Amino acid sequence: MSDTPRTIADLIAEADSAGHDHAATEKNSGLQHIHNHATGAIVWFPTWRTFRETSDWSEAVEGVAEDFRSRPTPVEEQAATFLADDLAALLRRAAASSDANVFVQENLVHHLTRTWAVADAVATATGRELPTGSTTPSIFAGYPYDVYAQDGGTFATTLWNDMIDARRNQALKDEAARKALKPVSRKALKNAARKAARR
Repeated sequence: MSDTPRTIADLIAEADSAGHDHAATEKNSGLQHIHNHATGAIVWFPTWRTFRETSDWSEAVEGVAEDFRSRPTPVEEQAATFLADDLAALLRRAAASSDANVFVQENLVHHLTRTWAVADAVATATGRELPTGSTTPSIFAGYPYDVYAQDGGTFATTLWNDMIDARRNQALKDEAARKALKPVSRKALKNAARKAARR
């Protein structure tokens, strides 16, 4: 193995080219996967442990930690606010997307790794040890996902479903709004009048 850390994109490209034995690829790559049955794609994502071994991790964590240190607000407070706002923005974008299945596979890895990077940046900025997965950092007290369970697999699958649901729920709201605004036909009015007269 090279001494230079590889990027997440490198690992995913290798997994994509490894063939159809996804279980073996997971075991050898430090990645996990979700089948996107709607598009026929396999979506690979790193575990939080594997993310730390990539060059993406050091770049993300150093930048965020420096940003946290430069502000007067307590680091944990900044991080918790950022995580809540970032998740809300992601789900809004998912709800507004034209195709939730494409949206989720294009945004899943970025959101997972950014969330883990924020937690690691808090530890770096405050001089603590990185989270080990055995305890959940306080910044996740109000966060709706267990970000470390099953090496991040629980986070990924639950978030995946929530993004799909956000789009589905928005589509239902849009359809209800369309029906509410739809002009009532003369035939429907006559039928309603007949039913009222029979009562």
